[in-house]
Amino acid sequence: MLRYLINRVLKKSRLVAVRNSSIGFDSKIESGSTFIDSHLGRHSFVGYDCNINNTQIDSFCSIASNVNIGGAAHPMQYLSTSPVFLSHRDSVKVKYARHEFKHIPKTEIGSDVWIGQGVFIKSGIKIGHGAVIGMGAVVTKNVAAYEVVAGNPAKHVRYRFNEDIVTALLQLSWWNFDDKELKDIGPYIKDPVALLRSRGLL
Repeated sequence: MLRYLINRVLKKSRLVAVRNSSIGFDSKIESGSTFIDSHLGRHSFVGYDCNINNTQIDSFCSIASNVNIGGAAHPMQYLSTSPVFLSHRDSVKVKYARHEFKHIPKTEIGSDVWIGQGVFIKSGIKIGHGAVIGMGAVVTKNVAAYEVVAGNPAKHVRYRFNEDIVTALLQLSWWNFDDKELKDIGPYIKDPVALLRSRGLL
């Protein structure tokens, strides 16, 4: 028990590296994670040891540990892909030229998205509301709303709901509700069909 407690304290004691980013006041980024040029919406969390760069993350998202989103690219069309010829700061100690190259397209993640542990998401990808990314997936293509994908490369597994329900949920956009409305829909969380019928959307 003592070893467990020491391990938890050490894990929590590490810092979070946040730069040029906005984070919802009720959201959290766990220790060991890097969050750069990005936005984290309300009621969302980012797990331990994640690297997130130039990414828009909306509300109610659950991002597990060891997730990498939006990494930088190297210039494959140049003579060399090495950063020793590029102007930006990096890990190399010598520069033989200083050509401008920083290519990190914005990654967009909708609301109510669940991203499993150890996922890699290529920069510039768009992930729709309600999607689920299975643990260890390598996402190189856009993911539709309420789509479940998994594998390397990530492939379609199924949708969380049928097309009519997905359409109605997108119309409802419950993630934009205020606190009172969220409490009102609380009893319906286990039965989305009942909620949608109560709102006249099915």
